[in-house]
Amino acid sequence: MGGMPLPEADSSVGHSFSLEIDGVQIAGIAEVSGLALEQDVIETKETAPDGTVIIRKLPGRPKAGEVTLIRGLTADLRFENWVRTLRSEPATARKTGSINVFNFEGARLRRYRLVNAWPKSLEIGSLKAGDTSVLTEKLTLLCDRLEPE
Repeated sequence: MGGMPLPEADSSVGHSFSLEIDGVQIAGIAEVSGLALEQDVIETKETAPDGTVIIRKLPGRPKAGEVTLIRGLTADLRFENWVRTLRSEPATARKTGSINVFNFEGARLRRYRLVNAWPKSLEIGSLKAGDTSVLTEKLTLLCDRLEPE
């Protein structure tokens, strides 16, 4: 399945990211944090034949993820509209999508699937304290599972 070509990213940026939701790719994401693939751990106690108690650790369910995406503020309202959907029609706000990681040449290095993601918060602010030149929007997503594709 060939993806749409992405707009040229600033070549000084090592990696870029996109968020794919509802088959639409939102490019130009400068920073992604929280791509952690974690498992819950289940402990079970067993008694050995000699009476000692052995605690076994087993992998449980994959832990829910919290992913933060930061991009420069543009006229694109898709992040904002998604947050609005959560208020107006919460049942349709949960979406399964993907985060793509590209290298500076635009080749995809990794793809992570977000299962049942929904926006926890959207913040508008400047990238650095005291730097008003670049306004950003920071979208924090919660999802049931985060899995490599």
